[in-house]
Amino acid sequence: MSGTTLADRALLRLSGEDVRGFLQGLVTNDLNALGPDHPLWAGLLTAQGKALFDFILWADGDDVLVDCEASQAEALARRLTLYRLRRRIEIRREEQLAVHWSPFGLSLSKPSPSSRDEEEGKEEREALRQAQDEGEGMTAAPDPRLSPLGRRWLAPAGEAASGWLAHRLALGVTEGVEELGSDKTLWLECNAAELQGVSFAKGCYVGQENTARMNWRQKVNRRLVVVPADVPGPRTRILYPELGLAVEHRRIDDLEGALIPDWLAAALA
Repeated sequence: MSGTTLADRALLRLSGEDVRGFLQGLVTNDLNALGPDHPLWAGLLTAQGKALFDFILWADGDDVLVDCEASQAEALARRLTLYRLRRRIEIRREEQLAVHWSPFGLSLSKPSPSSRDEEEGKEEREALRQAQDEGEGMTAAPDPRLSPLGRRWLAPAGEAASGWLAHRLALGVTEGVEELGSDKTLWLECNAAELQGVSFAKGCYVGQENTARMNWRQKVNRRLVVVPADVPGPRTRILYPELGLAVEHRRIDDLEGALIPDWLAAALA
């Protein structure tokens, strides 16, 4: 059976006094929309609206689980602790669960375009069914950014997944500090509006003023995009030579050669 565990992800558990209210005043998305089968993609920004961390939030009763980069989990926990002040909120690593992924989206019967062959597709569907049938962890949900990214769920760790990076980049979706940068890229330049990573209706959060102003003025002059590349260029954030792809930060009038998926093309029209 194909592995499903995303080994480069970790979970932080926030529990205690009004966890959702605490996060509501910090992150870019609306915690009121968070539900057991409705995770949210969100960011923690600088006061100027630049991305520091991005993550997926999961509801677990009154607790909130933060699905983040394993390499950034400690730094993110420290940052959240700074904002906690005297609130009775515990922030700790959740070691009993891991993040799982299957490339299958809204249906378990139809493989996504990234499935390499029918037999592998059967194995991946069986892995997802088994996790749900055993009742371990949480019900699988479509990736909150883009349903073709597949389904995610939280359960005890198992065999490592393969193919996630290529699948994500083929859809033009960027994530993580190496791609988004830390205090380098404005949140809307990370395609946050198009990938459901920001609420313009909620109240204040860190970086909200500049983010809301950019949206109101419709002035997103640069974008993070995926481009075919064998060597790094002056705008390259990170190169993936094994995939022949790179992530670049480009002006919207200089996107020649970049992969422009339908979800981004609509915003650029």
